[in-house]
Amino acid sequence: MDLFTGFLKGGLLMWPILLCSIITIGIVIERYFVLRQASVNVPRFMIQIREHMKKGDIVEAINYCSEFNSPIANIVRKGLSKYHFGMERIKESIESAGKQEIYKLEKGLSVLATISGVAPLLGFLGTVTGMISAFMKIESLGGNASPTDLAGGIWEALLTTAFGLSVGIIAYLFYNYFVTKINKLVSEMEITSTDFIDVIYEQEHGKSK
Repeated sequence: MDLFTGFLKGGLLMWPILLCSIITIGIVIERYFVLRQASVNVPRFMIQIREHMKKGDIVEAINYCSEFNSPIANIVRKGLSKYHFGMERIKESIESAGKQEIYKLEKGLSVLATISGVAPLLGFLGTVTGMISAFMKIESLGGNASPTDLAGGIWEALLTTAFGLSVGIIAYLFYNYFVTKINKLVSEMEITSTDFIDVIYEQEHGKSK
């Protein structure tokens, strides 16, 4: 029996499970590329920002940040754009930008988490309804059902559980993977934000002397 034949024998509830699998694939591919682009060499990035700040070239520092499509670069760029409004305004801008970037990073993960729980439940529901149909068939035969009839109805009913669990496990594994990656990025964002504030303090302290 091939995969397509097994899918058809699983019953109607196989279709919502299929939909869950398609959504999972879409989210996984989209999040993979987003998180891949979000990575940046933080030490090298901050060295360049520090050099531009020492020269007092804020515009060049902003242009340098614009070369990267990453949350860290976006946060620093937002802070630099408020440089002439004072430290408090810079901190507020960094905090606001950080919340926006975290929201972007976590987009779609709640759906992935939901699918990891819903897909197995749909599978179990399909199995229950399939078993009910199998026993109704046995009853209609007046108890004269052969072991083949009974076994056939049961394994067809169990197909939805197998498919549902497969989709749920895959969704759960990728959800945990993405959460780990995002937590690492958020930690880097917090460290970089602190370093950036320190650079500004150093810059302002140097001007005041």
